[in-house]
Amino acid sequence: MSCHRFLIFFLFLSILPFKSAAQDAPDPKQAELEMSVRVWSMTGVELKELISKAQSGDAQAQYWVGMKCQEGQLESYGPREAPTWFLKSAQQGFAPAQRTYGKLVADNNPPEGERWLLRAAELGDAEAEMWLGAAYEQNWFGTVDLQESIKWYRKAAEAGQVDAQMLLGNRYEMGHGVEQNYALAAQWYRKAAEHVLPLSTGASEARYRLALLYIEGHVVPQDYEQAYFWLRLVGPEENVNKAKAHMTAAQIDEAEELVKRWKEQHRLKPEIARAYDIQEEP
Repeated sequence: MSCHRFLIFFLFLSILPFKSAAQDAPDPKQAELEMSVRVWSMTGVELKELISKAQSGDAQAQYWVGMKCQEGQLESYGPREAPTWFLKSAQQGFAPAQRTYGKLVADNNPPEGERWLLRAAELGDAEAEMWLGAAYEQNWFGTVDLQESIKWYRKAAEAGQVDAQMLLGNRYEMGHGVEQNYALAAQWYRKAAEHVLPLSTGASEARYRLALLYIEGHVVPQDYEQAYFWLRLVGPEENVNKAKAHMTAAQIDEAEELVKRWKEQHRLKPEIARAYDIQEEP
């Protein structure tokens, strides 16, 4: 993946009653994440079976063989073979492969990259929708089109894609491509903040941005306890101190109890935690 693919994550930095429950809608990344954990932990026998299925024309198997190739985790195929497997799968209409192949070829062949990303998006692939939003904002295809970018961010966000939710919230906060609207920014940040997938840049950034809105009192009432809660889920102590400096010991204890309950209610499945080497607090 080229450097400009990572720019989306640097674009991150530029109401509703408080509750700790997760979103009711299923997370679009969850099924693909769980499948990836199973694929990465396959035995040698299972890998041979996966390759056999791919060679026989199974689109999903072709996609995962491509992913294993890309990571250099197959003896029989190397990274150079990954695009071939992605294309085989994409041609059969497997949306994750269409999205992955589109991103892969967009640098050298922008029209082809756009075509495959659009195909995946038309099948409802929220990840492809989010990347199209990034592409039209970052000039992947030869033009910058902020209205088209916002359209695809919104589609992905409404489908529950965490990074798109964070980015759409950020655009509303900054007034970039849309009229500035702190209320909508807070709503989209909140949706993204409640995701619990591991290593989610979008969720972490949304929690940070939402906490700042609570500290600054933009649309949402100024509330240091809620700011502390979201910052504690982000991590570094220096972030937490932005709210902690304004709180009493009793308020800090209450906020810590909220954090504890939230983490208990949103524990990762053990196999996912192991795959990502995440040590959850007891």
